[in-house]
Amino acid sequence: METLKMINYIIAIIFTLCYSYQFLYVPISLLCRRNKGKEEISGTSGGDIDTDSEYAVLICARNESEVIGDLIDSIRLQSYPGDKVTVFVMADNCTDNTVEVAMEKGAVVYTRRSATQIGKGYALDALLRYIRRDFPDGFEGYFVIDADNVLDREYIMEMHKCHMDGNSIITSYRNSKNYGDNWISAGYSLWFLRESMYLNYPRNMISSSAAVSGTGFFFDQETIDELGGWPFHLLTEDIEFTIDQVCKGKRIAFCRSAVLYDEQPTGFRQSVRQRMRWARGYLQVIRDYGKTLLINAAKGDFSCFDMAMNILPAFILTATSICCNVALGIGGALAGGDITIALLSVGETLFNAYALLFVLGGITLVTEWNSINAAPVRKLLSAFTFPLFMFTYIPIAFAAMFINPGWKPIVHKVKVQVN
Repeated sequence: METLKMINYIIAIIFTLCYSYQFLYVPISLLCRRNKGKEEISGTSGGDIDTDSEYAVLICARNESEVIGDLIDSIRLQSYPGDKVTVFVMADNCTDNTVEVAMEKGAVVYTRRSATQIGKGYALDALLRYIRRDFPDGFEGYFVIDADNVLDREYIMEMHKCHMDGNSIITSYRNSKNYGDNWISAGYSLWFLRESMYLNYPRNMISSSAAVSGTGFFFDQETIDELGGWPFHLLTEDIEFTIDQVCKGKRIAFCRSAVLYDEQPTGFRQSVRQRMRWARGYLQVIRDYGKTLLINAAKGDFSCFDMAMNILPAFILTATSICCNVALGIGGALAGGDITIALLSVGETLFNAYALLFVLGGITLVTEWNSINAAPVRKLLSAFTFPLFMFTYIPIAFAAMFINPGWKPIVHKVKVQVN
């Protein structure tokens, strides 16, 4: 059992070495926000803003009739000129009245059915092909927004300003519609807030690349022309897109002043299914891009190093730790050995991990307090439940090595008006 204790100690050291640089992101974020001269995260230009650019909003929806109307309403209420924004909806394998709702709200709607090519990546690719056929002049750029989101009134305007400053790919600040529903929705919400302000924001401030996270991102016409469509069809097509662009030397900007509100799962079974898909998708990205990331990182590309650390060590080290603890613990018990040392070692590891996650979640909670739409008690409780939520990733990540969950839709029902 001393061997097991040593293994856990070594894994903890490797974790520290891999992620210690991210602790520097915390003071970078805090200091930059205090420095008013550097606070313009979106890089807004002075003077009058040229609003002649025409944009497309891309929404891939599967049975989203209950929420898609709120999103389209929030797009229609944008401060950016409405006649310069065209809303496109790909109704993907829908069996409800998503098409009718979207059309009533004035969206350009296409439909798609496929029993084999399932997932957002395929739907997005098909939507872009239709747009290329029916709107051959194209657009200045494209926003990818999930059907359950709603947008802050200044969202498109702020992203437009960021684009006018020379950024071809941009991701935005991801808030939540239902932070206070329960510990699961709060866990998701706090993670995405931390990702926005303590990963993507400091990356942006040091001119490194941010990472796209599912929804609320933008790419210009030149980017999609270079790609020739949307060739990203892994289970985590957003991460695949990010890694592909970073490996090509592209930089993804982050726009703090562009805020969207996302709906988070509240059921544990649904959450497990979704996060197992994410974990399996990370494995696919590691398989396809891991070597290129590491080679570029070895050549001194910090963005590639940063992205490699986000998809490689955590998953591999967690899986290694689980396998070693389970195998040696069971082996020791069968041999009649004292498993107290193993239990204490595991307990110490979990306590240290809980403390670290509590601090990271707590910092995010304090600094983003006023942006979170939930009762104060709910907010405070979420700091204590956040580490527990993150711990549930451990068995999920382990199971993802052996189970391919495929792509299954997440049910969205939280209706929120843009105001």
